[in-house]
Amino acid sequence: MLMGVSMNIDLKLTENPKSKPGDDSKLGFGSIFTDHMFMMEYDDDIGWHNARIEELHDIQISPAANIFHYGQEVFEGMKAYKSNGEVFLFRPDMNAKRANNSLERLCMPKIKEEDFVKAVKKFVEVEKDWVPKSKGTTLYIRPFVIGIDAQLGVHPSAKYYFIIIASPSGAYYANGMSPVSIWVEDEYVRAIRGGVGFTKTGGNYAASLLGQEKAEEHGCEQTLWLDGVERKYIEEVGSMNIFFKIDGNVVTPMLNGSILPGVTRDSIIKLCKDFGYEVEERKISLDELMQAAESGKLEECFGTGTACVVSPVGKLVNNDKAITINDCKIGQLSQKLYDTLTGIQYNMLEDKFGWRVKVC
Repeated sequence: MLMGVSMNIDLKLTENPKSKPGDDSKLGFGSIFTDHMFMMEYDDDIGWHNARIEELHDIQISPAANIFHYGQEVFEGMKAYKSNGEVFLFRPDMNAKRANNSLERLCMPKIKEEDFVKAVKKFVEVEKDWVPKSKGTTLYIRPFVIGIDAQLGVHPSAKYYFIIIASPSGAYYANGMSPVSIWVEDEYVRAIRGGVGFTKTGGNYAASLLGQEKAEEHGCEQTLWLDGVERKYIEEVGSMNIFFKIDGNVVTPMLNGSILPGVTRDSIIKLCKDFGYEVEERKISLDELMQAAESGKLEECFGTGTACVVSPVGKLVNNDKAITINDCKIGQLSQKLYDTLTGIQYNMLEDKFGWRVKVC
């Protein structure tokens, strides 16, 4: 339910701003936070209201709050990029649409897409001095919605917070891109069709943690999830979508309700088509993948996501089987996609798709 008129944002800015990090190479990820936060409240009688940007602070909610007991929580992951003193976002409208799809599935109130984008843009404008300048660095933006109603009945909350926080983050590939090894998980599952796998909610990531631990125990950096019914079809890699270049064509699992519709995924598909590749969105089984590897037709494999943009895969490990892809080297397509997408994001290349949004 969308309620209320066009959103106004009050500014209550800090009089004591923190010192900005002096060395971009030591930023890491998600451990340093900017001066402010965006916050907006919802209740069933009023709708979304009281939008403001204020000094970053801890929030106080009841131990009986819905978020703690029934998990009504949705989040998004976005970045702001700085180039020649200008600050840009990348396809924020896609994040707004995906957020509303997630909110609807979890019986949470939607946010007008234009209000979502307006909130992000204004927040980033306020925090523009926190966007790092070095190559590959970004301001990571985390919008999220939580149910805060203090009641233990199993039904949707009547009250919510919409909050945006941000963290200056270092380059994902500080030492250059290098292919990763991936563990194919066939015991645990991340999501099933009909569930909440297509949403960006914390429960999906909690369900993935044990599989990630198994991957690390087997010397792999990420987990490749199979479908939750037949345990044979490829779905996702960790927090990324997955792509394969097989016999000259690009193949990626189709969106079936248990796979997150990644903003980067959509962008990669459009770029591949623009490069002249045929892109197949379909079911692809682990057996088909293994056969393609044995026949030499599996030419490249890479994950895609906001954090990494493109993450080349050099090895797939499934119990006692392991396949090496492209001699564990970065494929030409993987590199071209990374260079092109980051070039658009950092205003270094032409943006003929209209994806780049200038903030200030």
